[in-house]
Amino acid sequence: MKPMLVFQTDFTYKESAVSSMYGVVKSVDRELEIHDGTHELPQYDTWSASYRLFQSLPFWPEGTIYVSVVDPGVGTSRKACVAKTVTGHYVVTPDNGALTHVKAMMGIEAVREIDESVNRLRGKGTEEVAIFHGRDVFGYTAARLASGIIDFAGVGPEYGLDEIVTHPLLAPEITPGRVEGIFEINDPNFGNLWTNIPLKDFREAGFAYGDLVKMTVEHDGQEVFQESVLFHQSFGYAKKGDPMIYNNELMRIAMAVSQGNFCNQYQLGYGPEWKVILQKI
Repeated sequence: MKPMLVFQTDFTYKESAVSSMYGVVKSVDRELEIHDGTHELPQYDTWSASYRLFQSLPFWPEGTIYVSVVDPGVGTSRKACVAKTVTGHYVVTPDNGALTHVKAMMGIEAVREIDESVNRLRGKGTEEVAIFHGRDVFGYTAARLASGIIDFAGVGPEYGLDEIVTHPLLAPEITPGRVEGIFEINDPNFGNLWTNIPLKDFREAGFAYGDLVKMTVEHDGQEVFQESVLFHQSFGYAKKGDPMIYNNELMRIAMAVSQGNFCNQYQLGYGPEWKVILQKI
């Protein structure tokens, strides 16, 4: 069976960019199976591209080719690449930070720079286009790889794993009865906020399901929220409208309210300036 292709971008569906990309794939090989990851990533946000890639990639079969295009440096000297993970997945992406979480959490076996003299769409009058590599380079190369026209070596020259561009990843501070981390990203549909605190570390610090936990949130050193909140497995254990912390889908501590959009209500956000302190009561 040919590998499946999964696409995530910041293109949205407001115009035909996604359709054009998929048309190129089908022009290479009509048998290729295409799936959407998301096309609603925040514009130019390579951190979100990296996080969402890691959020879903491990759940796709080995051999899946994941195309991730959030590319504020499109047409410049940033590398266009294909990375092969130690799990046997492939990621086709600009090398601009989008591989941060996959490299750290899954591991990358090898990475190759796309040779555009071979792996670039031609014959459509777009040879001078420098601003749509999602169509002309990434989608096209992914289709050639999935169809078997090229193998991994045919992508282009290999380069060192230490050359991969990455964002800094902050580690939580763990002491008995106290954990300090950050909000790494949000759950935009439900208004939850996800921390960088693994459940395993949280438990080792002495916390257990059913505990009430003193939670303090600081933004740039200024306290913006403090309450005693429930820690449990799921939203249904909290009273309607009460904030709580829970174990999210990536086995990390997250903040939620049982119903409602919590981060909008309290004007909370994510990033290294958003510190979360959890203490036993």
